Amino acid sequence: MRALQIDRKVAKFAAARIASMINPGAGGKHGPLELITADAPALPADGWVRLRPRLAGICGSDLATIDGVASRYFEPIVSFPFVPGHEVVADTVDGRRVVVVPVLTCETRGIAPACTQCAGGRINLCERIAFGHLTPGLQTGFCTDTGGGWSTDMVAHSSQLVDVPDAMTDEQAVLVEPAACAVHAASFYRNEPTAIIGAGTLGLLTLAALGPHRTSDTPVVVTARYPHQRAYAKAFGADHLCESAELPRLVRSLSASMAVGDQLTGGFPLVIDCVGSTDTIAQALQVCAPGGRILLVGMPSTVKLDLTGLWHREVAIQGCYAYQRSDFDTAIELVQRFDLGRLVSQTYPLADYADAINHAANAGRRGAVKIAFDLRNEKK
Repeated sequence: MRALQIDRKVAKFAAARIASMINPGAGGKHGPLELITADAPALPADGWVRLRPRLAGICGSDLATIDGVASRYFEPIVSFPFVPGHEVVADTVDGRRVVVVPVLTCETRGIAPACTQCAGGRINLCERIAFGHLTPGLQTGFCTDTGGGWSTDMVAHSSQLVDVPDAMTDEQAVLVEPAACAVHAASFYRNEPTAIIGAGTLGLLTLAALGPHRTSDTPVVVTARYPHQRAYAKAFGADHLCESAELPRLVRSLSASMAVGDQLTGGFPLVIDCVGSTDTIAQALQVCAPGGRILLVGMPSTVKLDLTGLWHREVAIQGCYAYQRSDFDTAIELVQRFDLGRLVSQTYPLADYADAINHAANAGRRGAVKIAFDLRNEKK
């Protein structure tokens, strides 16, 4: 098979980190990602099937790894070498077109009885992601044994497969996994005044996913830097749009708050951070109402924050990771309703991976949203 692989090469990760400081996405050229030809992964056990990927998206977590800036938290729960790619639409050997639920649960790992989280349907919180008959890996695309979507061949457990409706295009289908993340995030929404920070893939999908939960005219504000992001956000239901620097002023006006220094006296009861940087979390704290909640949908890494306001105003910060299995059914409906396949701005063959990674890392300023690898014409 042909695949893009990441190996544990300290010098490569260091080079990627330095290069990405100058140009985000430069890790694709200077970092640990390599195009290889290798044997396809073996089927780990009964119940596993072989897949041929069609499209595989490039996610922010992939970019953080390739640029050498991912948190060291992940080191014990990934296994090297691994083939990235967890946003996958693929064909099975018997001709089904499927999307992959990439979280590697007790069921996929052959662990019985299942942990408390898996038994309760909360597969995103599985307690056994480094155990069982698989090497460590929180998801497909971060595990040696499974392979990933950035390849011509991978394996998945039958419980991870969701059939794609015939009417759905591959471009729509590759958005189902990130849309499931958005559906999970929307489950925390309580039809309340809300600010969404960030209008990349996750921000736009989360905004779209709020739609079925909105039963009144409570405002939803979205920060969007680029014209194409603002256009999509308006189409997906944003009531107010602004650039990041304008968010405190807009929330102050809409919530009838006053300002004391940089801090609002009031704010919105829910702020959804779809970026996860020091600056965006700090701004979320600035505009969140006393007693309010900040939902971290974007994956944060190492951040430096002044949490005095969180303590003083009794604000809660909550993580929001992945999804439950049922979220994929809702995500399919969401993708079809909004024709979210239009967010796939460009696809690349594996050989052009450096350009693809650079494009994905700079998607906003280049007028793009989602970049993906196209495996449909790749030779094994």
